[in-house]
Amino acid sequence: MKKHNLLTFILLGITLIGCKDTKKDENSIFSFDDSNFPAHFLTNQSVSLGISNPNSKQIDSIVYFVNDKKVGAVKGLNKLNFELKDQKLGYQKLKALVYYDGENAEATSRIELVSDVQPKLLKYKIVNTYPHDAKAFTEGLEFFRDTLYESTGQKGDSYFRKYDYKTGKVYKEITLDSKYFGEGITIINNKLYQLSWQERTGFIYDINTLKLEKTFTYDKEIEGWGMTNDGKYIYQGDGTEKIWKMDPETQKMIDYINVYSGSSKIKAINELELINGKFYVNVFQKDAIAVVNQTTGAVEGILDMSGLRKQLAPSITIDDVLNGIAYNPKTKTIFVTGKNWDKMFEITVSE
Repeated sequence: MKKHNLLTFILLGITLIGCKDTKKDENSIFSFDDSNFPAHFLTNQSVSLGISNPNSKQIDSIVYFVNDKKVGAVKGLNKLNFELKDQKLGYQKLKALVYYDGENAEATSRIELVSDVQPKLLKYKIVNTYPHDAKAFTEGLEFFRDTLYESTGQKGDSYFRKYDYKTGKVYKEITLDSKYFGEGITIINNKLYQLSWQERTGFIYDINTLKLEKTFTYDKEIEGWGMTNDGKYIYQGDGTEKIWKMDPETQKMIDYINVYSGSSKIKAINELELINGKFYVNVFQKDAIAVVNQTTGAVEGILDMSGLRKQLAPSITIDDVLNGIAYNPKTKTIFVTGKNWDKMFEITVSE
């Protein structure tokens, strides 16, 4: 087993199963020739697009598409070589429009593109330990103007608050209606954005007054989990391996990446924080943080945070999961905590 798969298995608990995934359109008279396809493709490889012609039709030409984008055309049964270097990780939809005998037919299939990056095992050092409200079911954590903001979940007990992280003193707290299960938050353009879990509703507040200015409905059929931003766009998880990119002005999803460690999807991405161009993500129910390339979705590093549990109160159970990552640009340190944890830790990270 490769080192990066071993790290993935030990720290993130992913089941590592290698299998070829090439779904075909069984109703077409043509099909993709996948006889030489590997179980997974890497970004430094190319795929040879070709068609099987079991009925020996007289083929005039074939137009090939990848993810519904035309990538080339050939005469007859010639193949087309397509480089995968610019494709996002995850499943690639293949389509061929075959012209024959004055007619045309489609053939479809898919391949899975996985990461060729070997994650590094990262180390952390605890700089400070602070009190944390053990009744706070933490969903989001973020610094703004050196002040910490935290959001919590559970229907009937969802809120976000701004407070002094050193003492725990609450400056202001905003409670959600009891029909909402609060999720992640992020602050951009002097607005605080908050998600709900399964209600497909988001909230926008003025950062100075914390007055609610607008609610919005997700434009995708997804759940709301963690949030972060890069100063221009908002990024949010939906409980799968996807991290969505959202325009804060329109609240529309404009793109996404899939997170992979080697050949394994990293599902159940929870709270996330963008730090120096890398996503730091909690994985639900795992005492680990994955460091993810913002552009490709490849896991580049893994932090084993299981040692933090030794410093928590005995009443903190395994169900009180690690969740909450906030970067303080003033101190250049990272703050981490968990749901109902009695402590929050200020850490530095190194290889």
